[in-house]
Amino acid sequence: MFYKRHILTELEKELNTRQIVVLTGMRQVGKTTLLNYLFEQVESGNKAYFDLGNPLHRKIFEEVNYDSIWNNLRAFGISNSSRVYLFLDEVQNLPDISRSVKYLYDHWDVKFFLTGSSSFYLKNLFPESLAGRKMIFELFPLTFEEFLQFNDVRKQKESSKITYEIYLPYYKEFMEYGGFPSVVLEKDPQRKKKLLNEIFTSYFELDVKSLADFKDISKLRDLILLLVPRIGSKIEIAKLADSLNLSRETIYSYLSFLEQTYFITLLSKYTRSIDRQAAGSKKLFLCDCGMANILGRTSGGQIFEQSVFQNLRPFHKINYYSRGGENEIDFVVDGKKGLEVKVSASQRDLVNLARRAQAAKISEKYLVSLEYKEEKEIILATDLH
Repeated sequence: MFYKRHILTELEKELNTRQIVVLTGMRQVGKTTLLNYLFEQVESGNKAYFDLGNPLHRKIFEEVNYDSIWNNLRAFGISNSSRVYLFLDEVQNLPDISRSVKYLYDHWDVKFFLTGSSSFYLKNLFPESLAGRKMIFELFPLTFEEFLQFNDVRKQKESSKITYEIYLPYYKEFMEYGGFPSVVLEKDPQRKKKLLNEIFTSYFELDVKSLADFKDISKLRDLILLLVPRIGSKIEIAKLADSLNLSRETIYSYLSFLEQTYFITLLSKYTRSIDRQAAGSKKLFLCDCGMANILGRTSGGQIFEQSVFQNLRPFHKINYYSRGGENEIDFVVDGKKGLEVKVSASQRDLVNLARRAQAAKISEKYLVSLEYKEEKEIILATDLH
């Protein structure tokens, strides 16, 4: 069964545009499923789908003379006499693919849809020579709303105590096992954990070992394990460097790699100065709640904040606000909305948030609560989107 993702509407709009569509994200987030769906939506018969994990499919595009690629494509019923739709999955398996894609795009009427499993690789794979020619879309693990769809639960627009009680067990499952589609669709809890371990192994064995150029990959693994208990906290580079007996420069390079391969996200501090935003301490989140739970120990509050981050990430620009000590707002959304995350929100929390929002010059502010509350300034986690 096919489950629609939030990003699908935007991708469908690209079916008849000229630009190259690049869909990227972590392994196992559903890129291939979406690519297959889009392929089926193209009414033209002049289309082909290739998995570049297959050596025979890679050979089609390995010609020195790019015009010769057409000879290879004719075997698949493709003609360059009219618009061609080419869907290429896992393009990171063919390092030189950008050259042939650019050539075919510039000289013929070819519509490309490409997927790749790593932002780190794709940013090098598609250099500025493709500027103006491509549209990049990022796919993440499921949001809670998508999680409900994958569990065949219809989300009600109206919020009430009854709907909250219906959705709460699902939200707790979302916090425990996360939003990787294969994990969500699996019903057995032990198999869910096994699948999560397989996803991490796949990331480490394929993305890390094939893309990273680090002398000691075991140190990167150790860093990942150190990061898990720091979810929702500001990263202290010096402490990480001391713990692993590495230089600060090496820690920075490891964190950059983890971020650009979608394994972590580092939120910048909210400020009206772009320079200060870039220079400030970063706040850490992982790719997925389930991944965090199988890799280490975290508090209930940390996993709840991680889950809120996952619901916000696909739709908004997110920062955090901090002005020393306890004066922090967990999330500043799109530069105008402050969200403070509490497992059980209270009136005191509302007062504190109002004070911090005033200091940050943010007028719109809410608490996000896991427990049921009726105050209008409190958003229930089950209603967040």
